[in-house]
Amino acid sequence: MEQKRVNLDVSFVTSAPTIEQAPPPNISEVVFLGRSNVGKSSLINSIANRKNLAKSSSTPGKTKLINFFDAKFKVKENKFEFRFVDLPGFGYAKVSKAEKQHWEEKLTEFLYERASIRVFLRLVDARHVGLAIDNEVENFLKSIKKGDQKIFTIFTKFDKLKSNEKQKLKNKYPDGFFTSSEKKIGTDKIKEEIIKHIFGEIL
Repeated sequence: MEQKRVNLDVSFVTSAPTIEQAPPPNISEVVFLGRSNVGKSSLINSIANRKNLAKSSSTPGKTKLINFFDAKFKVKENKFEFRFVDLPGFGYAKVSKAEKQHWEEKLTEFLYERASIRVFLRLVDARHVGLAIDNEVENFLKSIKKGDQKIFTIFTKFDKLKSNEKQKLKNKYPDGFFTSSEKKIGTDKIKEEIIKHIFGEIL
């Protein structure tokens, strides 16, 4: 199947240091979740076709901000828009247990109650599949998913695998998305599937 090229105009909106400061849920949202260093910022930049739109912290897990980006595109004369939500990477936060628990409770509340979320992008490092923390996130998302919300599993850094490893991963996860931000692999398919789920067959 030929992939359709969709040109998105993606712009940074705001960073919310608390859930309460998030923008109003007035537009369909796509949430990026994954461990620190899994490549969330790189994937956002690759999808947006911009180098430094999303920036990662120099200290993994230190920044506890939710970043919001508006995405717009046109099909013929019709304009469409939705929003990317980049959640803090989990697994490396160097904070107290009490602070970490409080933040995780707030994130759980956000993901469960945010009615505007239409798609969860669960990022997994293709070189380290099956980690307990990734499995916990998968089970959590399945437990809170409501209505027509969709979970996409995105395997990042796919180019780092050997040919036989790539095939094994594809065979094991036939519904997965296999990407490399460095090699510009897989992002067109992700964009197409996000748009199809939110807006229907408009491309």
